[in-house]
Amino acid sequence: MTRRANIRPLPQGLRNQIAAGEVVERPSSVVKELVENSLDAGATRVDVTVEQGGRTLIVVQDDGWGIPAEELELAVTRHATSKIHELGDLAAIGSFGFRGEALPSIASVSHFKMTSKAEDHDEASHVEVRAGEVESSGPAALAAGTRVEVRGLFSNVPARLKFLKTDTTEHKRITDILSRISLAHLHAGFSLTVNGRESFRLPPRQKLADRLAAFWPPQVCEKLLPFDAERDGYRAHGVAGHPSQAQGRGDRIFLYVNGRAVADKVMLRAVRQAYAGMLLSREFPQACLFLDMPADQVDVNVHPAKMEVRFIDEKAVFSAIRRGVVQALTSQQSAPDASPATEAAARSSYSGEMPDRPWSPPSGSAEPAKRSHTPGGDAPKFSSYREYRATYGAPSTMDVPLPVTPSRKPEAEEAGEDSRPEEDASLSAHPGMTDRDSEVSRRAERPLSGTGMEYLGQVADTYLVIREGGRLVLVDQHAAHERVILEAMRRDRTRGDSQPLGIPLEMALHPAEAEVLEELWDGLRSMGFLLEMDGPNRVLVKGIPPTLETAKAREYLSAALGERSRGLDELWTMLACKSAIKAGQPLADDEALALLDEWMRCPEREYCPHGRPAVLRWSAADMEKLFKRK
Repeated sequence: MTRRANIRPLPQGLRNQIAAGEVVERPSSVVKELVENSLDAGATRVDVTVEQGGRTLIVVQDDGWGIPAEELELAVTRHATSKIHELGDLAAIGSFGFRGEALPSIASVSHFKMTSKAEDHDEASHVEVRAGEVESSGPAALAAGTRVEVRGLFSNVPARLKFLKTDTTEHKRITDILSRISLAHLHAGFSLTVNGRESFRLPPRQKLADRLAAFWPPQVCEKLLPFDAERDGYRAHGVAGHPSQAQGRGDRIFLYVNGRAVADKVMLRAVRQAYAGMLLSREFPQACLFLDMPADQVDVNVHPAKMEVRFIDEKAVFSAIRRGVVQALTSQQSAPDASPATEAAARSSYSGEMPDRPWSPPSGSAEPAKRSHTPGGDAPKFSSYREYRATYGAPSTMDVPLPVTPSRKPEAEEAGEDSRPEEDASLSAHPGMTDRDSEVSRRAERPLSGTGMEYLGQVADTYLVIREGGRLVLVDQHAAHERVILEAMRRDRTRGDSQPLGIPLEMALHPAEAEVLEELWDGLRSMGFLLEMDGPNRVLVKGIPPTLETAKAREYLSAALGERSRGLDELWTMLACKSAIKAGQPLADDEALALLDEWMRCPEREYCPHGRPAVLRWSAADMEKLFKRK
């Protein structure tokens, strides 16, 4: 057993380092604290310079009102601040930093130098601190504002230093932090220089859409929908992305409370619910949303880093945000933006939970070949897949994906939703019955070689009907084809066969997507993608896997780059899903038999690669129960 130790005060240096652990997590935390100090000082220009991911150097210089010489040493003393003076001030915080912890915390884990010239002073002064101890102070040269230099971050705390990521990753986090701050302060100009090269420069007094264009792809910025809604003292304003531009990750949802960038579940839930009925459950919209509200109705003192907040009236916050985003989505004249689902979402009450009903993609976001066919529409019909193939010239072999018919939404199939095209009432006297369904009873039985099973036909252009002795078997053709393609890929996964494209596909990349692409580069190449970087945030697709349609290549890559956690198996699974035949697609007998023959030889054939069942069986006893015969 350990012996009892005496209680005693901690040394000042250790206290500062413990405090630094709460405020200074990594170089981007330093940039955040220093830039927010600049904005609190009334700066209209903030220039940031970093080297080697911020490990060796971070410089933040502004043109704010500066700090008098006699207060410089106080600025690097814990719990010394100009932003609050009494207990009542905590109830209505109007600044970004107010505890007086940031500067002494940073100075305790680095070589810190701050030079500043106050507005009413003739000359500038400086203070220099190393590992929490003041080394020097006195006059200095600076035209205006404040300049803070942080060198050798965590050099005296090696345990913290080894947990930092690569320079590239740390640079991206700094870029993300500075970009988020800049969006809330359009009056100020910002610049970031990384290893001697200017990463971006934002002029002051920009419009929000123009500033977002520096960070988001053009196709997203072109379809941003502005909104501004106010109710009961809560004002939600900003821009929301068009549903057709949704992506597989939520890193383009920027949330602000009284100008402070935050991460809050209530606000995120409100944004997601505003898009209810327009996006799949795994899709995320883009949004840059500002919530202006009474300062005494929000607690920003929840965490030292101040990324989290607490609201007194969560329902009012939720309602204001949802109302604002719905306003943007319903203001457009196009059908997807003014859908009844959006209006219903606007009228629904706050429950504190996300809706659990399935979401369907907007009709305007799909290509014409993916849209559902409705009665009276002009989409062509085909009595069989052979007729479709004769029209479109598509291959029929099972090792190449069969084309998607106009009567099916692939997105619903991939999400596992039970979505079916509506049938023309003239096809059958019975609701839900089609000419294809009636053919099942007339079609000759086709035995499956070596299995003792007989293929009877296709129902709803989706399910393959089989008789297995005294049992009825239904096979989901999409799930079965997914399994067949995946097993074929696993056999030849490293072959890397590719189909060259006459005109390369161009894809703009978010910085986070560029990072994921770097991680997946070799895996994508082994699958058959021929890629070439055209600058830091653009990729050219010069070749695609032979099993993938050209129109699907961009959609597949966007989905693959949408999540950082994807391994090679997940990429193959997603490619199999994109390549497989869809529900609602007619198959000729020989095509169905070829598919079933391949599927019967697959391991784990009972389930699709996503885990959905691929086959259902009913014995005679099961069917008697269904008909209540016993």
